[in-house]
Amino acid sequence: EVQLVESGGGSVQPGGSLRLFCAASGFNFREYTMSWVRQAPGKGLEWIAAMNGVNELTAYADSVKGRFTISRDNAKNKLHLQMNSLKPEDTAVYYCAKDQSGRTRGQGTQVTVSS
Repeated sequence: EVQLVESGGGSVQPGGSLRLFCAASGFNFREYTMSWVRQAPGKGLEWIAAMNGVNELTAYADSVKGRFTISRDNAKNKLHLQMNSLKPEDTAVYYCAKDQSGRTRGQGTQVTVSS
């Protein structure tokens, strides 16, 4: 059974930083390009970052490029998202996903950016 468990969310002021974590199990983690997606209040899922498990190539949505960094530890089946220079519009539930659409994702972790 595929399991994705996110953690690390919280409340932070604009300009602050957070690091999100995802623990994956139930599939061959290394073989998958893993993504982070998010859902802001009243909006649909937004893909924001992905990282290939073999060549470690990364891709980012324009909305987070230069501020967020995705990384992974294949030996520990962990996915990370370092978020810097956070903005109020980054407020959302953040999900670790096994696919870019977010169809297979965890329960999410709330990130709130507010002064």
